Amino acid sequence: MTEQYVLDLREVDERQVGAVGGKGANLGRLSRTAGLRVPGGFCVTTDAFRRIMAEAPSIGDRLEELSRLPLDDREAVRTLSAEIRRTIEDIAVPADLAAQITRALVRNGERAAYAVRSSATAEDLPTASFAGQQDTYLNVVGPTAVLQHVSRCWASLFTERAVTYRRHNGIDHRTVHMAVVVQQMVFPQAAGILFTADPVTGNRKVATVDAGFGLGEALVSGLVNPDVFKVRDGEVVAEAIAAKQRAVHALPGGGTREVAIDARRQEQPALTHAQVVRLVRLGRRIEAEFGSPQDIEWCLVDGDFQIVQSRPITTLFPVPESGDQENHVYVSVGHQQMMTDAMKPLGLSMWQLTAMVPMHAAGGRLFVDVTGRLAAPASRAGLLDLVGRSDPLIGDALETVLDRDDFIPSLPDAGPGGPPAGSGASSPVETDPAVVTELIERSRRSVAALERDVRTKSGPALFDFLLEAFEEHKRVLGDPLNIQVIMAGMEATWWLNDKLHEWLGEKNAADTLTLSAPGNVTSEMGLALLDVADVIRPCPEVVAFLRGVEDEGFLDELVKLPGGTEARDAIDGYLDRYGMRCVGEIDITRPRWRERPATLVPVILDNVRNFGPGAAERRFEQGRLEAWRKEQDVLSCLRALPDGERKADETKRMIDRVRTFIGYREYPKYGIVSRYFVYKRALLEEAERLVRAGVLAEKEDVFYLTFQEFHDVVRSNQVDSRLIQQRKEAFRSYQTLTPPRVLTSDGESITGAYRRDDAPAGALIGLPVSAGAVEGRARVVLDIAKADLEAGDILVTAYTDPSWSPLFVGIAGLVTEVGGLMTHGAVIAREYGLPAVVGVERATRLIRDGQRIRVHGTDGYVEILS
Repeated sequence: MTEQYVLDLREVDERQVGAVGGKGANLGRLSRTAGLRVPGGFCVTTDAFRRIMAEAPSIGDRLEELSRLPLDDREAVRTLSAEIRRTIEDIAVPADLAAQITRALVRNGERAAYAVRSSATAEDLPTASFAGQQDTYLNVVGPTAVLQHVSRCWASLFTERAVTYRRHNGIDHRTVHMAVVVQQMVFPQAAGILFTADPVTGNRKVATVDAGFGLGEALVSGLVNPDVFKVRDGEVVAEAIAAKQRAVHALPGGGTREVAIDARRQEQPALTHAQVVRLVRLGRRIEAEFGSPQDIEWCLVDGDFQIVQSRPITTLFPVPESGDQENHVYVSVGHQQMMTDAMKPLGLSMWQLTAMVPMHAAGGRLFVDVTGRLAAPASRAGLLDLVGRSDPLIGDALETVLDRDDFIPSLPDAGPGGPPAGSGASSPVETDPAVVTELIERSRRSVAALERDVRTKSGPALFDFLLEAFEEHKRVLGDPLNIQVIMAGMEATWWLNDKLHEWLGEKNAADTLTLSAPGNVTSEMGLALLDVADVIRPCPEVVAFLRGVEDEGFLDELVKLPGGTEARDAIDGYLDRYGMRCVGEIDITRPRWRERPATLVPVILDNVRNFGPGAAERRFEQGRLEAWRKEQDVLSCLRALPDGERKADETKRMIDRVRTFIGYREYPKYGIVSRYFVYKRALLEEAERLVRAGVLAEKEDVFYLTFQEFHDVVRSNQVDSRLIQQRKEAFRSYQTLTPPRVLTSDGESITGAYRRDDAPAGALIGLPVSAGAVEGRARVVLDIAKADLEAGDILVTAYTDPSWSPLFVGIAGLVTEVGGLMTHGAVIAREYGLPAVVGVERATRLIRDGQRIRVHGTDGYVEILS
């Protein structure tokens, strides 16, 4: 039986992506959608591509070599991909395959003009669009030219841009195949792109139309600026008409050329408002057909619209499911928890099950619905005050939503809203360190009981036990005394900053007053690693060995070296206290330091190099003395003021309160993560049992299931491997998305802005969280394991959760893209006396590694120096 290498577009549907690629499958589906006009044509299937690849076995070796190249070796990628393309283009199309393509051309019009378009199997998919990565050829005339351009499309799977795109998306080159769409050419009066959701803001209710004269190639290639129309609810709500000086037109014998547009037409709109609205109406039908917002290429031919491509818009951040048609406003949890990376499904569901408030998952991130609190005036004021102090960008974004009077309904107050945060209202807890001691002891007892009881549980009984443990988890967190102590420390901080600015003109005075506050488990964690360095520093053979550590078995090897037993015991002791921590620790699926102790080795070596013996104790004592001196100075200045004794007495009470309670601010997170590590070890034991039983391929597959789905797998001993694969692909796509601080149910991402004009021109604006100014070398660090810091460096990174605190002991300042006044990085920066500015949008891209910068931690901006 003759292999069928050609399929008519009308024979193709979405189930045949493997045969006709993403573009071909989408066009086939559109061809059968009533009321849409799609130019006719056919697909040359991926079987034809595989046959061509088999003609040159050397390609397989080159693909293997390509997959091993470092991500940043662009020159090698360029050279190797060019060799593969030349090899493919030099292969003659086999006679029987050429005959099938020619017969399809005869049926559609042999001498007609065609568009020959690449259609890869990893293209135009819900999780990766690959837009513009492979090639399209317009106005191809005659069988010989069509065959030649089919070969070029096959080869374009290996353009440098396509290869690089796949590498960054974690897609194996050997798993992607190329089909080719050969479609009858249309010669439009106007063409362009329709986005059924606003590609900039993400708003699903606003469609954007880009339009120009002639073929759409002029827009896609950037030859001209398009007319841009925005449509909402069937009405053009905004337009920008461009001066379109050139267009791309088809040549009679094939190919295209640029032509100048008559000066009188250049500023005429390419579409009328009525046409724009009609086009968007078609786009909404296509969106409904595919079930997601679409990026649609269209042509206007003799007054009718023809659709030549539709693909999902993969850059939009997903919208949380609400279950109703009402308006909702969501605030990012990750921006509060200093972990904006995508989380795996098990991590998301575990945080949802143990959180104190309901949370919604979208795009691998968690959000809290604040619509109800924004709707009632009293709760609105409290929320805006609290959020505005913590993260002004979130506060401003919420104000932006509220300015749209029709988005959130106004509801009556349920009752009194209470005093606003930071008002200096009397604290319900006394300034008594015993309160903190008792809370810590309660948490330790609870974790110890969890560790003891979980050992006896397995199978379905483990999951039932954990559901009960989650309730205990929430009871400990929700203990009224726990919340009162946290708020007492925070409100005392705010009171001191507000009052000392009012009375003495000092900005952020609490930053110095909280230096070396006692009982902060996170700052102690950083100092404790200095003590580990003290044990290792006198042992040169241990230091040399650690410099070559590459795997996790190094602790067992240490004992063979002089001083190695003491070094191992010091590291083990550190891991016993802090080994449950890691970067992104709110995601239970992230590897903990106890699981990957080699993560700490670079930081230990930095401490060995940059510090002398006893640095931890000296550093803590230095901070304590500086805070004491600041306290004496402040009280002395206050007593010299009118009514000074009263002001000094009030301030002294608040200083005592903040130093007693602010350190505890970090402990609840430590307790959460301690419990999480107990949960994780128990769950991984179940996963290992499933692997031994042949149910799972590898134990980490459970990370792509929710807690309930994992429970079901344990009960049934069956798993849907396709679901796990789909979740892995979705997670990869979520990793490429930037989560918004605030997201609406319309899909609009709202960033917020700093409403300030007190910084020099060109400075990067952020939130001042730790006072002082420092100048130094910027080290842009995105992976803590790759940090290479010298004393005096300024750390620039996306976010810092508690696991970053060991780096803080060796730096001079801190700049982050995410953070607020009371987030972990800010608290530790103040404890260590590091000038810090957080919430600096795109800091890791605007500041280059190695540049000299000046951090103004008191005023909240960063200067890039020449």
